[in-house]
Amino acid sequence: MRPATPAEDADHATEAARLERTADLYPEDAEALLLQAAAHRELSGDRPAATTLYDRLLSSPADLENPHLVRALKAANLWEYGHEAEARAIIEGVRSAAPRDPAPWVIVAESLEAHDELEAAHETFTQGVELLLAEAQEPPHATHPLLFGRHRVRRMLGAAHDDWDMLADTLHTSPVPLDELHDPKRVWSLGSENPAELQAEITRLRAELGAYRAALSRPFPVAVLHWPAEELSELLTAYAGLTSEYPSHETHLATIEASLRELSSSGTPNLGIVTGTVPSYEAFAASEAASPSDPTLLPQYATTLAARGRAVTWPPQRGALCWCGSGQAYGECHGVTKPAEPAEPAEPAEPAEPAEPAGTV
Repeated sequence: MRPATPAEDADHATEAARLERTADLYPEDAEALLLQAAAHRELSGDRPAATTLYDRLLSSPADLENPHLVRALKAANLWEYGHEAEARAIIEGVRSAAPRDPAPWVIVAESLEAHDELEAAHETFTQGVELLLAEAQEPPHATHPLLFGRHRVRRMLGAAHDDWDMLADTLHTSPVPLDELHDPKRVWSLGSENPAELQAEITRLRAELGAYRAALSRPFPVAVLHWPAEELSELLTAYAGLTSEYPSHETHLATIEASLRELSSSGTPNLGIVTGTVPSYEAFAASEAASPSDPTLLPQYATTLAARGRAVTWPPQRGALCWCGSGQAYGECHGVTKPAEPAEPAEPAEPAEPAEPAGTV
């Protein structure tokens, strides 16, 4: 559930240093960039340096988009190099804060699980599931690892299936069932001298790893660019040539919602919205050696923001505020489903002219 998964064959120390330099150049993207840098520091074995990056983010004067995620990652990292007491304290803090994002729940629960704290891991997974999915008609993809992790821990504890476990089974798409993937006895086969049993276990492990990586490394969303009213006004004042792209702010918002609904109806998965700022857009244009007034740069800018983890999932969860910033619930704002317009009644046909008698002049 990290923001993204670094490549296994990367030079982690070099990549971390590059990301840290980039964060200095683009402070508006520092959170996403430094989280990736910290992941590389962990993979390089330099866990104290990763903690330093987490602390840098948490002490930043700028508001973080997801401080609970940063704290969860810091706790998991600290426990891995002997700071168990501090890690436990942070984990309790994350649980008490009850974040609405599934990622911190998964990270702290898996950290507990990794250190054989199965009962505490089960409590944490369950707390997150009940908080985030109690009113969800269909669990968002980001919550699936919560359900899968809870299923796995309950299997290790020998607990009977409950409704959440059955939901996890329904959502799981791998050809190998969750019960088999999470069977505690399967590890026994690793000591077998039977090649067939070993091959079967390797197949199971590959299936589980593939499903896990798919959850961690989903492609970034197909994102639509959103300009808040003040930013759009500033943009059009500086670059009047973009007026044809954005006739008005109201039209801009309506176009975003219509575009996303059209993409959704066509079967496009993983949709999102990225919010632009003029300084960020100008910096992006400069990095591309292009003019900000070039409208073809706009979708590239949106893609770059999405790749940096800046996208907000669309549609918002039930009861969440609308993406437009109005302060209203999405279902009462741009999420309102307009009733189908009734068909216009057919105009009555005009009566036919009576045929004139044959031979009439």
